[in-house]
Amino acid sequence: MAAPSERRNGGGASLWAALLLAAAALRPAEAVSEPTTVAFDVRPGGVVHSFSQNVGPGDKYTCTFTYASQGGTNEKWQMSLGTSEDHQHFTCTIWRPQGKSYLYFTQFRAEVQGAEIEYGMAYSKAAFERESDVPLKSEEFEVTKTAVSHRPGAFKAELSKLVIVAKASRSEL
Repeated sequence: MAAPSERRNGGGASLWAALLLAAAALRPAEAVSEPTTVAFDVRPGGVVHSFSQNVGPGDKYTCTFTYASQGGTNEKWQMSLGTSEDHQHFTCTIWRPQGKSYLYFTQFRAEVQGAEIEYGMAYSKAAFERESDVPLKSEEFEVTKTAVSHRPGAFKAELSKLVIVAKASRSEL
């Protein structure tokens, strides 16, 4: 099983992400903003499409999913966004609720604005019923400060889920 991809200088980001998610689950409901989940269609045809959502006070953060895919028909996907109580962290999860996408992705990029990525992961198959998430091989995608995207020539065209945990960008005083 491939290890989660982390920003190389972020060491321990996956542990941090797990702790953040565990803390959110154990806190009272009002401690973390209620996630916003929006359904959208992923459309084949080889044309580049984008879908964006904002979250946080004053729509402080933006998550944008840009892709091109081939084959089949439209698929219903979802984007969920949430922030920590102090609004310094946010999560963006993009996935196909039915588990596996049957589209052939020629490219993908999930980008954040207003924050820097501390953890990012891409999956060829999303958890569904008794099956678990299946991560892409680390050579198929890359994580930068602001995006999780395919690696041309290495990405094998299967995508069903993306997860990003990001921290507010530092602002100058």
